[in-house]
Amino acid sequence: MLEGRKGVVLGVANKRSIAWAIARAAQAAGAEVALTYATDRFKEGVEELGRTIGCKHYYPCDVGSDAEVQALADGLKRDLGRLDFLVHAVAFARKEELAGGFVDTTREGYRIAQDISSYSLTALCRACKPLLENPGEGRTSSVLTLTYLGGQRVVPNYNVMGVAKAALEASVRYLAADLGPSGIRVNAISAGPIKTLSAAGVNNFSTLLDTMPDRAPLRKNVSAEEVADAGTFLLSEAARGITGSVLFVDAGFHVLGV
Repeated sequence: MLEGRKGVVLGVANKRSIAWAIARAAQAAGAEVALTYATDRFKEGVEELGRTIGCKHYYPCDVGSDAEVQALADGLKRDLGRLDFLVHAVAFARKEELAGGFVDTTREGYRIAQDISSYSLTALCRACKPLLENPGEGRTSSVLTLTYLGGQRVVPNYNVMGVAKAALEASVRYLAADLGPSGIRVNAISAGPIKTLSAAGVNNFSTLLDTMPDRAPLRKNVSAEEVADAGTFLLSEAARGITGSVLFVDAGFHVLGV
């Protein structure tokens, strides 16, 4: 589905990352995939994973830094020449903000969550737009981000991250409108709870995992591989008519009222 395509995946932290599952699925579908790492602490692990899929290009990128975002775009232009897809799987909030009540969110905690989890998508789209636009007659390029039901419904302890995800989903719609004339699609996947490094920061996250098999219509938790398969679809030309959308991959949990 992605034969001959080139793209970059941000957000790989370890082998359990949804970002890693998407990178692996994209490579299996024929794409050339570049990877980023947030800090030097993650560099060795990301490169070790990347070697298993033949990744040749790695870039440091703290998405809270405009300089590093631009350096990433410059590096991708130098090494790949163009981008057919960009995967934004980045989110962060202070651990202390992910417990108790949302009303206790600090000003700085709110700023950090919005900057890293939401605004970074806009910053990346702006910097990488020249690489993504005008992909060729009859073709589109694709930007994909990850969200969660907590951006639309109240999920205990998700707090400021839920508000950041709501802003992220609104950004998807506005970016889709802005970038569509250049042949760039922008979509999000709202994944069910998956045990990842970032999810571990949410207080009582295990309760969400335990609830899914009992209540979700498909009576199961979803896997990172299921999310990655949906992501591969959205990155491909099979989804060429889809933009500005949130695709739920959560075993149907989002349809429940109570």
